[in-house]
Amino acid sequence: MKTRLPIFTSCLSLFLLSAWLGGAVFFSAVVAPAAFHTLRSFQLPNPNEIAGSIVTRALSVINVSGFAIGLLLWLLTVLRERTKMNGSRLLDTFPLTVLVLATAVGQWVIAAKMRGLRVAMVVIDQVPADDPRHIAFNSLHRYSVLLLTLAMCSAVAAVILTGLRPMLGIRKTSP
Repeated sequence: MKTRLPIFTSCLSLFLLSAWLGGAVFFSAVVAPAAFHTLRSFQLPNPNEIAGSIVTRALSVINVSGFAIGLLLWLLTVLRERTKMNGSRLLDTFPLTVLVLATAVGQWVIAAKMRGLRVAMVVIDQVPADDPRHIAFNSLHRYSVLLLTLAMCSAVAAVILTGLRPMLGIRKTSP
């Protein structure tokens, strides 16, 4: 039973991280660009406002789920390795810590400010690009993209470290 728990937690970690990473990549590469492109093609009076609402909702799911998954796996890692106070524990928890922080800041700081600016602008499509609110919104958008990219890179690092764990364990026990 004692050897099954680490295997289970590693499999759970790989599954959850891979599922989240797949969703985040799909959102970034397909959902967000498709929403803007498709709505613009219909020549609506406010396509960016509509697409932005869709993307904001989807990004919220990505950020909150990334935060929850990262926090759960961070806690599992700390509990699994509570007797270790060495570099291995730091190496295992660091990418998860970055994932949790990046998604939290992306959701509850950056996205919150962006929502406030969208409300202040009423319809973003009707606000000139040189308006200070629009400039601030675009700046926050860049930070949002950077944070999601950082979270995805951290998830990749966590997947690699989790996947390598069994191989590293085999090396430690062999002569």
